[in-house]
Amino acid sequence: MTEPRPRSEPPDDGTSPPGGGTARAVDGSGPQEAELLRHLLRTPGYLKVLLFGALIGIPVSLAAFWFLVALHELEGFLWADLPGALGWDAPPWWWPFPLLLVAGVGVGLVVAHPRIECGHVPASGLNMGGASSAALPGVLLAALAALPFGAVLGPEAPLIALGGGLALLFRDLAQAPATPQSTALLGAAGAAAAVAAIFGNPLVAAVLLIEVAGVGGPQLFAVMLPALLSSGVGSLVFTGLGRWTGLATGDLSLHLPGPLPRLDAADVAWAVLIAVSLAAVLHPLLVGARALGGYVTARPLVRTVLCALGAALCAAVYALATGRSPIEVASSGQATLAAMAADPHAWGVGALIAVLLFKGAAYALCLGSLRGGPVFPALFLGAAAGVLLAPLPGLGVVPAMAAGMAAATATVLRLPVSSVVLVILLLGSSAMMPVVILAAVVAFVVSELLPAGRRTAH
Repeated sequence: MTEPRPRSEPPDDGTSPPGGGTARAVDGSGPQEAELLRHLLRTPGYLKVLLFGALIGIPVSLAAFWFLVALHELEGFLWADLPGALGWDAPPWWWPFPLLLVAGVGVGLVVAHPRIECGHVPASGLNMGGASSAALPGVLLAALAALPFGAVLGPEAPLIALGGGLALLFRDLAQAPATPQSTALLGAAGAAAAVAAIFGNPLVAAVLLIEVAGVGGPQLFAVMLPALLSSGVGSLVFTGLGRWTGLATGDLSLHLPGPLPRLDAADVAWAVLIAVSLAAVLHPLLVGARALGGYVTARPLVRTVLCALGAALCAAVYALATGRSPIEVASSGQATLAAMAADPHAWGVGALIAVLLFKGAAYALCLGSLRGGPVFPALFLGAAAGVLLAPLPGLGVVPAMAAGMAAATATVLRLPVSSVVLVILLLGSSAMMPVVILAAVVAFVVSELLPAGRRTAH
């Protein structure tokens, strides 16, 4: 089983009950949750954190918006505009090699520099700990070097670092008291505001950050309230800014063909098998990616370049074998996922098998070497597996995709609640909720029971 995530210590700067730790009733019968919450909300120090969390959502959402616009525009130029200007309707099969070479060199130079922090290896999962304004330049440089050039990763990990780092930077500029507790709360609030930008919903961001933090009881409310408030304010600013400027940051919503079907017993049974199968396949991939992360750490520049070129080889071989665009293997898969959801029948069995094999291999290489987040490729791989298995007797395309996305995300992130919320909001309906919950829980349990393998270095 994976090592348990450390629990956050309860705040002691006026945000925890007198006496610290877990409050007990006078007779020692058990925790007094209501009293803890009343004390928390009456504390001036915590109310100041709430106010600062609301205010910090505005600049963080602005920064996240322009960061995502930069990534989206640069990716569009490199993978669509530039090939078109050179006379190709789509990127040729060899196109990933020069782009991912640039990504490998860029990330390798940042990682190898002794004075630059550039975030953790994405194979270790999402991590909101250690937010620091000093790490912002390295994180942004590594993300800009990797993501637009074809890294099979998403932007959510750099956004968490961006939001948390900016929140702490603004706190320092405002000369507010810096304590470990305020650092944790404001870091979570800033990260939630930034993550809400890419997921398009403050609820997803708040749930994700809470589950990543691994808190419960009164600590849950201590983290939840500033994170939810900051992500809500930031989402308003982000949405309005997108409409005002007309610029795109990438659309995460899925437009499924036709009305959603009603679930039946076959859909539920197949969802369990899909979850077990995806957990059994993706778990060794993650173990290999973590081992690769340790291998790359010894000689970061050379081995990061080799891994990036390996991902380019996967995309090139896929394009040669299928006659399709290499970007279906390269990049996060966010745009390709939307296209697949809109027209799943456009993919033949051979193309689906090929994209699962080659994108899965490229995903493992990028998880262990480049910088970014693990969410979007996992969603795509789960959806592709669902479309591939949809012709099974009694199974529909939409239930299969829903179960696949939930199982893959829960396996990769080890965050089953966040996986359920994310997939349901992506589908835009609660009609598939039973299979989504079932698939996420089954995949999480199976992946936790399998050997964890070697822990990756950060």
